Formats: sequence, C-alpha cells, structure tokens
Amino acid sequence: MVKLRLKRYGKKFEASYRIIAIHSTTRRDARPLEELGYYNPRTDEVRLDTDAIVRRLKQGAQPTDTVRRIFEKANVYEQLKA
Repeated sequence: MVKLRLKRYGKKFEASYRIIAIHSTTRRDARPLEELGYYNPRTDEVRLDTDAIVRRLKQGAQPTDTVRRIFEKANVYEQLKA
C-alpha cells in the first residue's frame, strides 16, 4: 500500500518535512516513490504539487493523519471531488 507521509530533513531542532509518496513498509527516510510537497512547521510554510497529490489519492494512496490535516488546510480534497 502506498502512503502519503512526512520525511524529515534539516538541522537538529530545526526540522522541515517533505511530503512524499512511499510504500507503507519502508522506513521514514527511505527513497520515496515521488516527492509531493514541502512543509515547514516553524513558519507554517506549505508548498504542494496538488495535481500529483490528487493523482496519488485517486490511485488509492492513504495519507497519514498529519498529512491529511495539511491537505484539509490547503483544500486538496475539494479539488479531488471536482
């Protein structure tokens, strides 16, 4: 099963995250199938490739709870319905 989840990177105590598509059985920092966006919790900056995210969701990818909340704030699910 493909999951949409966060991949941590950055300096210690200054983490940033990439939103990635990856198989559910692989480790957090493994090589992703595709990078779909960026999330910086310190500045609340979010950049998303919505076309790729909608395509992955239509293929059956399951987002984690945190990624689902980021998508809800960015109105990704409204684009999925359209």
